[in-house]
Amino acid sequence: MVVSRRTLLQAVTSAGIVGGVGLGQTALAAPATASSAPGDVVGKVTVGYQGWFACAGDGAPIDGWWHWAQNWGQTPSAANKAIVAWPDVRDYPATYRTAFGDLGNGRAASLFSSYDQSTVDVHFRWMKQYGIDTAALQRFNPTGGEGPTRDAMAGKVRGAAESQGVKFYVMYDVSDWATMQTDIKADWTNKMRAHTGSSAYARQNGKPVVCIWGFGFNDAQRPFTPDVCLDVVNWFKAQGCYVIGGVPTWWRTGDRDSRAGFSGVYHAFDMLSPWMVGRIGTIADADNFYNVATVPDLAECAAHGIDYQPCVLPGGVGDRQRAHGDFMWRQFYNMVRAGVPNVYISMFDEYNEGNQIAKTAESQAWVPTGSGFLALDEDGTACSSDYYLRLTGDGGRMLKGQIALTATRPTPPTVSAGDTAAPTAPGNVRVTGTTGTTVSVAWTVSTDNVGVTSYRIRRITGDAATPIGTADANATSFTVTGLTASTSYTFDAQALDAAGNVSQPSNRVTATTTAGSTNDNLALNRPTTESGHTQTYTSANAVDGNPGTYWESTNQAFPQWLQVDLGSAIGVGRIVLALPPIDAWATRTQTIAVQGSADGASFSTLRSATACTFDPAGGNTTTLTLPAGTTARHLRLIFTANTGWPAGQISEFRVFGT
Repeated sequence: MVVSRRTLLQAVTSAGIVGGVGLGQTALAAPATASSAPGDVVGKVTVGYQGWFACAGDGAPIDGWWHWAQNWGQTPSAANKAIVAWPDVRDYPATYRTAFGDLGNGRAASLFSSYDQSTVDVHFRWMKQYGIDTAALQRFNPTGGEGPTRDAMAGKVRGAAESQGVKFYVMYDVSDWATMQTDIKADWTNKMRAHTGSSAYARQNGKPVVCIWGFGFNDAQRPFTPDVCLDVVNWFKAQGCYVIGGVPTWWRTGDRDSRAGFSGVYHAFDMLSPWMVGRIGTIADADNFYNVATVPDLAECAAHGIDYQPCVLPGGVGDRQRAHGDFMWRQFYNMVRAGVPNVYISMFDEYNEGNQIAKTAESQAWVPTGSGFLALDEDGTACSSDYYLRLTGDGGRMLKGQIALTATRPTPPTVSAGDTAAPTAPGNVRVTGTTGTTVSVAWTVSTDNVGVTSYRIRRITGDAATPIGTADANATSFTVTGLTASTSYTFDAQALDAAGNVSQPSNRVTATTTAGSTNDNLALNRPTTESGHTQTYTSANAVDGNPGTYWESTNQAFPQWLQVDLGSAIGVGRIVLALPPIDAWATRTQTIAVQGSADGASFSTLRSATACTFDPAGGNTTTLTLPAGTTARHLRLIFTANTGWPAGQISEFRVFGT
């Protein structure tokens, strides 16, 4: 496991003289000073996004409790934990049971997996809701065992950013990466650069943004010489990138946590973002750093035409630094009165160090008993679980001049009392029918003090519960589709209300699908092959029954092909192709031909190249009818053009019989 940034050298801090507007006063924010015009990072609020939590049973290649536990191979518990703060998981559709004691309110102690797309969607929805503009996806050495999971996370972040309207960029952390100089270039060229084609990828001054964190630190984890670091910075700039440096706190003076002789490296970056976690922990520390770091750093950057992105941190929950938001707000105040135009929040989801702003247990009622974790009310002041997201939103508005500069935070720790009562669990969940690809379930309605707004149906696999559908408030039944014939499945249901309260799970029911019929999707979960794929967008995504995942071929290399093996020669009548049914996948036309084969070696043309239009307004699907009497075991799609992206793209490859 990579050693935490928190273990870096601690800076010596002492209270200094505070200048400018005094405590409790307000004024218009000072004019922001930046070398660059506003873009996706200049003038914006960026959060560091780890995305590095996995759970056993979530399907992640790393196959364990990644970053939740000290021993990833064992279930997290009070004796096997790697976090110091407990997340509030009420908003997550999918969670995983742990071996911690129940929460103080009697609920099961469950955790989220970053590998679930639904989790990343929730995180980016929060970012949009609370005014966070951009997420910096942390990317540690991807050449080891964590690499495949990190590769997949990049795709999940891309999808969430596109669907939620938030920007993202790749932030390399070079800690403990001995072969970094060569590897980082190959990783960008072969993997990460492909994501810059996303409409959600952050750009500054017209260039894709990339950050390199760790050059110049005075420790054994990052021993790179100035020449090596400068080579990497200049290489990324030569690739047309806008390059941010995550640098030591004392980069300007070249001492304490900074190695000497790195001035040329620091001044080569387009933007500098000095690290601050572990350096300050009180309001007095923050005021001292305003004088000894923020103001002179900003001046130094301005003199050299470099943009400046200092850190703002909420403080460690377990270290009792937060002072119910006053500590974080003082930093926002100091940044704005100094004229800083943009900030980097450390961090969004860093439950390992306790300096996360994502929703966190608000009281001991939401903390596992016997865990030793503190909650947001540790100093006696009640705080809602989303308090630091709301505080970040207000800080961002002050930064952008949308509210006046004020040393008194305008954000109350708790919101006005609302509906906190969860609905009752759906009753008597039962199976009412099955086919080869569907299971129908029904239930009796839940009750709620205000009213149920929807029902969530979940598939149970081991200890994991994965949402697979939603029914409206008046529904008492739901049909699960896209299943495999002759297979056993287990389901339960939950009720939700308008305040986001979620009921306890219902009883579980198990059903086995029938042997199937000619109306079933014959390609569902069948073996696939391909001409190639980019990133983690493999051919298996096209037959997994999930329209949110997709295959994307090698870019800039038409023709490309995607093939499915139906298992035996069978009569086929039509093919339905789909792309993710969201507006971010704008209308596009792909030129596609269909070939068939009995043995997978000799193919014949079943349908010549056709211009197939995919329009989100129409479900983003297209249907290809095959000649009467067509029989094939292997079906191959040949892609020769795409008006939306220089590659073949399919989220669902469905095949139906005659």
